Amino acid sequence: MAAHIDHLVTSGTFSLDGGTWDVDNNVWIVGDASEVVVIDAAHDADAIAEAVGDRALRAIVCTHAHNDHIDAAPALADRTGAPILLHPDDRELWEMTHPDREPDGELTDGQRLSIADTALTVLHTPGHAPGAVCLYAPDLGTVFTGDTLFQGGPGATGRSFSDHPTILRSIRERLLTLPPETVVRTGHGDSTTVAAEADNIH
Repeated sequence: MAAHIDHLVTSGTFSLDGGTWDVDNNVWIVGDASEVVVIDAAHDADAIAEAVGDRALRAIVCTHAHNDHIDAAPALADRTGAPILLHPDDRELWEMTHPDREPDGELTDGQRLSIADTALTVLHTPGHAPGAVCLYAPDLGTVFTGDTLFQGGPGATGRSFSDHPTILRSIRERLLTLPPETVVRTGHGDSTTVAAEADNIH
């Protein structure tokens, strides 16, 4: 059965630099009827596990380690046995939320994660966070950008561990070079396309 994408929105809070904000997060589930990966286990392990159902969860992939994208990852890993994968440059952020639980594996630039009959290529895209990654699925015509690229432009860079020139360079070199029709599935809010965002990167 061909791989497809399921979408779940979960709600909770994002905390950094002494502030806390209410947020809605996109959780993406990629796979087929027998096996999937979860991209960003946000807020609600029960809801994510229910969406996965009886399919085998092969990995919990973190686009970055801000707490709102990883807060449910250990609980989901504990109940499914799936490994948590994170780029090592985000370990310091990870430890702010989960000081007693390490990720199970590292994501590296260019790495290919195979699931069902498709593959996700890891693109290291620092800027919003040092270890931020996007996941490009050419067979599905999509890229999962976490908080690197949104409808309307780049992710926020006003808080610790972020850098505006770096995120712009990541987007220009790693995302705007993808086919223009590629669907951009974001960490929050609506999806967009590479072509639609090209004019929003200055």
